[in-house]
Amino acid sequence: MTGFGRHILQLPNKKITIEIKSLNSKNLDVNVRMPSYYKEKEIGMRKLIAKKLIRGKVDISLFVEMTGEETSSSINNTIVSEYIKQLKLISQEGSDMEYLQVAMRLPDAMKTERDEIDDEEWSAIEVGINIALEKIETFRIDEGVSLEKDFTDHINNIAELLKKVIIIDPDRITAVKARLNQALSELEQNVDENRFEQELVYYLEKYDINEEKVRLDNHLDYFIKTLNSPESNGKKLGFISQEIGREINTIGSKSNYAPMQKLVVQMKDELEKIKEQILNIL
Repeated sequence: MTGFGRHILQLPNKKITIEIKSLNSKNLDVNVRMPSYYKEKEIGMRKLIAKKLIRGKVDISLFVEMTGEETSSSINNTIVSEYIKQLKLISQEGSDMEYLQVAMRLPDAMKTERDEIDDEEWSAIEVGINIALEKIETFRIDEGVSLEKDFTDHINNIAELLKKVIIIDPDRITAVKARLNQALSELEQNVDENRFEQELVYYLEKYDINEEKVRLDNHLDYFIKTLNSPESNGKKLGFISQEIGREINTIGSKSNYAPMQKLVVQMKDELEKIKEQILNIL
């Protein structure tokens, strides 16, 4: 959800620069910086941004530069004259120019008339905001194409690693049985073969990963289908990735077999790369 949009609006007596920056966030968080005389329009601006961007930490700034002869500030003649009068009473050594320079630095020497918002001007600003938002949308779309390929590659890599897990699973069971038989032989005691077979079946059932393999394969397919759907499903992809992680972790905890655990570590690495970018999806 990262993006940047900028538009410069040239009006008869001022130049307005509109900048919008978006960063990753689970929710929408809008921070507005603009001159105080536009503040009454802030709620409408926030609604416009929420409708277009949906999620992200968004900073929008309006920078105003006066280019005409008009100015909203003027000298407060009454206040300045009173300052000069009081300064002369304090000291008779200064010149009128020196008194003026001091007076102009004192509070309220300048007065600012509050600018009234011109409807035509604000309409132009809204157009500029929409142009900046469109630039962010274009930025996000370009980034989304790249992310889609990355996600697809990582999911396919996990799927390939799962195939390797399935291939070596029979060897894992054989190795587990061999370890149990070896441990039993080292006891040098007579054992009821029937009871041993029952216990062995129970033990192997605890390490069975067939359900996890099926669920993981289904989650991988579901992730790709959701990724390719026309709707925005960033949060949904996040939930699916959590389920993928749960199945991978369970396979790892049940494997009890070094070659399979190595594959699990590789799957976790691929999944972590997905989670690093999942907040970029709306």
